Amino acid sequence: MTIYPKLILDALATVRYPGSGKDLVAAGMVGEDIRIDGNKVSFSLIFERENDPFHKSVVKAAETAILTYVGADVDIKGNIREQFRKQQAPAPDKLLPQVKNIIAVSSGKGGVGKSTVAANLAVALAKDGYKVGLLDADIFGPSMPKMFGVEDARPYAEEVEGRELIIPIEKYGVKLLSIGFFVNADSAVVWRGGMASNALKQLIADADWGELDYFVLDLPPGTSDIHLTLIQTLAITGAIVVSTPQQVALADARKGIDLFTNDKVNVPVLGLVENMAWFTPAELPQNRYYLFGKEGVKRLAEEMNVPLLGQIPIVQSICDGGDGGRPVALDERTLTGQAFADLAQQVVEAVQRRNDTQPPTRVVETQK
Repeated sequence: MTIYPKLILDALATVRYPGSGKDLVAAGMVGEDIRIDGNKVSFSLIFERENDPFHKSVVKAAETAILTYVGADVDIKGNIREQFRKQQAPAPDKLLPQVKNIIAVSSGKGGVGKSTVAANLAVALAKDGYKVGLLDADIFGPSMPKMFGVEDARPYAEEVEGRELIIPIEKYGVKLLSIGFFVNADSAVVWRGGMASNALKQLIADADWGELDYFVLDLPPGTSDIHLTLIQTLAITGAIVVSTPQQVALADARKGIDLFTNDKVNVPVLGLVENMAWFTPAELPQNRYYLFGKEGVKRLAEEMNVPLLGQIPIVQSICDGGDGGRPVALDERTLTGQAFADLAQQVVEAVQRRNDTQPPTRVVETQK
């Protein structure tokens, strides 16, 4: 039997790609390099990306179709080459090469003020003259658009060096992206873990973050596959764990610390932040009322042998600033503004200590 390219294409037209339901020919997945040498047939199948979940089964189905449709004596096994239109994402040390330090702000449980700390830390660093980016990675509860007063903003894509990249919103000197810019603010984000992780990867890899001294990640509360995705995707400089001094919160903070320090992850914990450390009435600025216990995070830091980076009091202005889109760190003359300025300084020093003990991982320098 004479073998010719049309026979091969007819055979491949009987195989459907599970991702689209189209046959391989109609889907444009058959390469133009069909080669026939006697009974030996070789060609390429083109997939979108290297991690295509169907590529092995599709190659096997293509081999079977050719043996069935063309003839059992066709030499095809092992002669189908796989090509990919999109390569795998860069390794963590190659992604965001213009970013010097990546800081993950985490908490063991929700409601301890993690996002408030992340937002004000980013603003305080920007006020100190650093180039700062902030990614709202809390997919299911994005709060940064409201905290920065940019709820109506809609980021757009722009061509940068031949690539279509999302341009972050900039406010108070901080470049900001959040899934909250792309979903209905009044609707729940009902996504499986894989969808959420892919959305975050796009906000990281397909955005024009430019040169940054600090890239702050506001992680979701708890420990999840989103945390693992970010840890595997980015070369995180260090993590900050936020907790209140309450015993229930401290129990979850221990788990948050373990997430980063266990052997499989091994991300340095730069330190802990005690939020809602005490209540201070505006009319009695010298008074302290320990509503959730006294210095619980401080004792945990000593026990876990990690630094205590700061203690943030409960003051109404923090809530007002978050709701009003004006973080309290903008005004260092206030009690809370100074607390976040001190926190930013402690973070800078912790990062410097960490970098001094590590070999350089990036070659791009940014100016402060």
